[in-house]
Amino acid sequence: MNAQQLVDERGDLWLALAPLWLDREPSERDYARMLDVVQRYEMSLKELEWMFRLEMAPVMSRHQLSIASEWRQFNDRKLMQQLVNHNLRLKGWRRKSWALFSGLTTMMVRHRLNALMNRLAVIRGEQV
Repeated sequence: MNAQQLVDERGDLWLALAPLWLDREPSERDYARMLDVVQRYEMSLKELEWMFRLEMAPVMSRHQLSIASEWRQFNDRKLMQQLVNHNLRLKGWRRKSWALFSGLTTMMVRHRLNALMNRLAVIRGEQV
């Protein structure tokens, strides 16, 4: 898969979920936007969880650990470049190591992801 395919297939979803990593709690409006985008992708809750943990968390957690990071909003273009670069390299041992440590990289935003998943499950009539 090349960079353009990644942007086409995941870009909207990545950018929609990025506010989960900001320094403020997402508003109901933020969650509504995320849900709208997630619904278009028709991913299962499990697929969404692993996409979040493997494709996004390694990049986004670096923003949380950086003192100079932007926490009110992200530069979408720069963030997309980082996410694409990460995902182009996400194969073999890298994928396995991120899967192993994904609990640590999502720890600070786990409650927000859980809130999103609960809302999604209610909309779909599923169990979390």
